[in-house]
Amino acid sequence: MGIMKQQQSWGAKRVRQAGLRCCIFSKRSTQGQMTVELAVSIPAIIAVAVLVFNAMLFLENCAAFDRIAKDAVRVYAAAPAHGQSPADSAALIQGALEESFSADYCNVSVQSASVSWGFTQYTATLRFTPTLFGRAFSGVVFSTVLGPIEHRTQLTVDPYKPGVVL
Repeated sequence: MGIMKQQQSWGAKRVRQAGLRCCIFSKRSTQGQMTVELAVSIPAIIAVAVLVFNAMLFLENCAAFDRIAKDAVRVYAAAPAHGQSPADSAALIQGALEESFSADYCNVSVQSASVSWGFTQYTATLRFTPTLFGRAFSGVVFSTVLGPIEHRTQLTVDPYKPGVVL
């Protein structure tokens, strides 16, 4: 039995040494794991950041555009000057909007259309091109294509006609 105990203790000692070596090597192999995980996840983090930035910038511009476009229609189209056509009013509205949205990533257009009872409907369109944190870029972030987005707002007015009694 003495030999058997000696073999067991020798075997147990060997297993403990092997386990200790395994633990030492496994600790060494995980030291760079966080760096590798960060390197792998950085492109996804950048892509999400660009998408969130553009979404927030678009929503900010949409809110301002709705307010400014309707104000411009009320100012320039509700009481046009003598001989001013709806197309002239649309050009004035577009000029006011272009002044407010002069950034490279925003384009503005305004159309007018006659509707029933002499009303005129103005449709203002904001075309937003995604940016790379305010800088122009190709629109592709790690093979994710970001195309231009359009936002429209409409307002129908009854233009004042001097000398016309309804």
